[in-house]
Amino acid sequence: MPRMPRTMNRCFVVTLLFFSLTLFSFAQSQPPISAESVNSALADLDSYIRSSLTTTKVPGVAVAIVYNGKVMFLRGYGVRKVGEPAQVDPDTAFEIASFSKPIASSIIASLVGQGKIGWDDRVADLDPGFQLSSAETTRQVTIRDFLSHRSGLATLSGDMLEDLGYSRPQILYRMRYLPLPGQLGKTYAYSNFGFTTGAIAASLKVGKPWEEIADEQLYKPLAMTETSSRFSDYENNPNKAALHIFVDGQPVNRFVREADAESPAGGVSSSARDLAKWMQLQLDNGKWNGKQIIDAAALVETRKPEVCRNPPDPAKPNECPGNSYYGLGWDVGKEIQGHAEISHSGAFFQGAATAVYLVPDEHLGVLALTNAMPVGLPEAICLHFLDMVNYGKEQHNYLALAGNALSAMIKATQDSSPDYSTMPAPQNPATAKPLSVYAGKYTNKYFGDLEVAVEGGRLILRLPPRGAYYELSHWDGDTFTYYFASENTGRGRRGAKFSPDKNEVLIESLAPENNAVFTRSPAQP
Repeated sequence: MPRMPRTMNRCFVVTLLFFSLTLFSFAQSQPPISAESVNSALADLDSYIRSSLTTTKVPGVAVAIVYNGKVMFLRGYGVRKVGEPAQVDPDTAFEIASFSKPIASSIIASLVGQGKIGWDDRVADLDPGFQLSSAETTRQVTIRDFLSHRSGLATLSGDMLEDLGYSRPQILYRMRYLPLPGQLGKTYAYSNFGFTTGAIAASLKVGKPWEEIADEQLYKPLAMTETSSRFSDYENNPNKAALHIFVDGQPVNRFVREADAESPAGGVSSSARDLAKWMQLQLDNGKWNGKQIIDAAALVETRKPEVCRNPPDPAKPNECPGNSYYGLGWDVGKEIQGHAEISHSGAFFQGAATAVYLVPDEHLGVLALTNAMPVGLPEAICLHFLDMVNYGKEQHNYLALAGNALSAMIKATQDSSPDYSTMPAPQNPATAKPLSVYAGKYTNKYFGDLEVAVEGGRLILRLPPRGAYYELSHWDGDTFTYYFASENTGRGRRGAKFSPDKNEVLIESLAPENNAVFTRSPAQP
C-alpha cells in the first residue's frame, strides 16, 4: 500500500510506511530461513486467516505462498459476494489494483530482455505526440522515470479524469496541462497515470496494444488462465470476487470498478493460483518450468532502488529516511544486513485490497487477495506469516496497526474537499440568485467542458466528458452541493461554488488534483 499525499489515490498502493519500516527492521535481524521455520509458520496460518476474516468482516480472501520453487499454500476463504453462497477458491479472479504494477514491470522486463525496448528509452522518442508541461522534461523523461514514479508529476495526476470517465488516450493527452512539482529523476510521487504513460510508451514501440503484449509475454507462457489486463474478461468470469465497501460496519456490494484506462498500473485481474505461478517465476529469476521466460538481469533490474519514497532530511541529503525506496513497479527495502524484500499492495476504495511480499534471496513469497475496501487484511496476513517464519511469533498486531492507519488515510481522502453532509447547515443562509444566473457552459483546459442548466425548477450540473448528471441543492449564497462518489474523494456532498461576477464556478470534488475553476463565456446568460 503506500504513500500518502494530500489525498490517497484510488489504487492507493505504495505500501504503508509503517509496513515498510516493519519489514526493514525485520530484514536487518532476520535469521536464516529454513524449511522447518516455513512449515511451522504454515501450520499457524489457517487459523490466523479465519480469525482475521471474522475480525475484519472482509467477505473473502485467497492466499498463496511459494518457497524454494514450490507452492506451499494455496487456499480460498469466505464468499465471493455477500448474500450469495459461492465460495472463494484458488481460481477466483480478483481485481488486484496496484498489485498490477509489479506484474507490468515483469512484462516490460521481458521486452527489455528481448531487446525490444530499453528502460532508459526516452518516451518522446517512442511517442511523437507525447508532451508534458515542461519542454525539457518532455525531451528527457524515460520509461524508467515513469515506472519509478520520479517523472515530476504529482501523485494524483490523471486520476480525477478517470473518475469522470475519460479514456486512456484522452487522459494521457491531458497530462500536458498539469504542473510538474517534482524534479525529474529525483522526486518520488506515486502516479497511476505516470506509470501507465511509461508502459504504454513501451507498447507503442512494440507496435501492439498493452493488453495483447501482457497476454503474449506473461499470461499465456505461464498458463495464467484467470488473468487479464482487460476489465471485460474479469466481468465475464463466472468465478470472480465482487467488490465490497463497509456501511455501518457491514460489507456491502455497491460499486463496479473498471480500470482499463490505467490497465498497466491498476487494471489486472487474477487468481491466487495464477499469481503463485508468477511468484515462482520471480523467485527463480525469470525461469518457468526450467525455461528462461524473462531475462534474469532485466527482472533483477526491477528490484533495484531507483528513488527514495520519503522526503529527504536536509541535514542528511545523501540518506533515504527509513531506507524506503521504489524500484520499477516495486516497493524496495534496502538493508545494511539481511536480505532485501520487495513488496507492493493494491487497493480500490470501492472494494478491493491486495498485497504481495517477496524475499528473493530466500526464494520465499506470500500474497493475499481480498474483496473488500482496504482495512489492512492482506498486509496483515503476509506480515504475520513472515514474522512466524523468522521469529516464531507475530511481532506486532498488524490488523490493529493497519486498521488505525487506513482509517486515518481514508478519512484524509474523504476530507480532501469539504463534505457538506458532515457540516451543520447554515442557520441563516444567504439567498441564491435566480437560477438562470448560474446557467451556461463552462470550460477548464484540463477537465473539459461542463454545463449548468435549469430543469424543472432545479439547478442541474453535467460534468465532462459524458454529461454525468448531478442535482444541485442550495447551501448558502452562491454555493450549491451535489452528491459525488469516487475513488479519490470517497462518498459525500461536495460543493459547486459560483462566482457570477467572474463567470466562474469551482467544482470542489475535482479540486484535489488540479485547478478546478471552470470559466463561462461572458456572452452567456
